[in-house]
Amino acid sequence: MAATGAGEGKETAAVAGGGGGGSLHSKTLLKSEPLYQYVLESTVFPREPDCLHELRLATANHPMAVMAASPDQVQLFGLLIELIGAKNAIEVGVFTGYSLLATALALPDDGKIVAIDVSRESYDEVGAPVIDKAGVAHKEGNKGRFDFAFVDADKVNFLGYHERLLQLVRVGGLIAYDNTLWGGSVAAPPAAADEAVPSGRDRSLAALAREFNAAIAADRRVKPCQLAIADGVMLCRRVA
Repeated sequence: MAATGAGEGKETAAVAGGGGGGSLHSKTLLKSEPLYQYVLESTVFPREPDCLHELRLATANHPMAVMAASPDQVQLFGLLIELIGAKNAIEVGVFTGYSLLATALALPDDGKIVAIDVSRESYDEVGAPVIDKAGVAHKEGNKGRFDFAFVDADKVNFLGYHERLLQLVRVGGLIAYDNTLWGGSVAAPPAAADEAVPSGRDRSLAALAREFNAAIAADRRVKPCQLAIADGVMLCRRVA
C-alpha cells in the first residue's frame, strides 16, 4: 500500500481537534504545538498509507472529530501489533473506524479484528467506504482469542471492560486504554480542582481516570505503562 508523502501531510495536519479544521493541541499532552507538528510531519505522515490518510481527513470533518485517536497514537499501536505478532484484535469504541483501519492494516492478511460500538452511524457514513476500498474488511471477525485490544469508549465502564478483556486477551497480549490522563487534569490538586478543571464533566471524568489508573497499577494480572501520548494511553500487558 502506497504511503503519503510528508508534503501532503503538512497541509492536513489538523486531526480530530473538533469541527472541520481542528486543533492538534487537543490531541496531545505536549505543551508545544510546533513540536507536535514536527513529530507528525517528520515521522507519522511520511509513512501513512493512503487509505489511512483519506480516512483521517474525512474524520477531521466530522462534527465530533475530537473523539478520534491521534495519528501518532495509531502509528504506535501499529508498531506494537507487529512487534507482538498479533493476529486477532478487538476494539471497543469505533467512531469512524480510523484507529480500526490502522489496526487492520497492521494485522497479517489472515488476521481478524472485532469492532464494538453502541452505534454504527459514524462508521457507516465515514469509515466503511474507505475500509472497504482499503481491502481490509475481511479482517473483521471473531476468533475468540485476542492478542491486542484498544478501548476508547465510555470512561465510566473502563473497569468493566478491563475485567472482560482479561478473559478475551491472551497472556502476553496487550490492552490499550485511551484518555487516561484526560488533558492532564488527573494531576490537578483536589483543593484546586474547581479552578484547574472548570468543567463539571471534566472533573468527573478526571476522577474516573484517576480511579481507573489506580486500579490498573494495583492489578497484578497486568504489567502497566502510562504513556503521555495523545490524551494519555494506559498500556497493559497481560501476565496472568
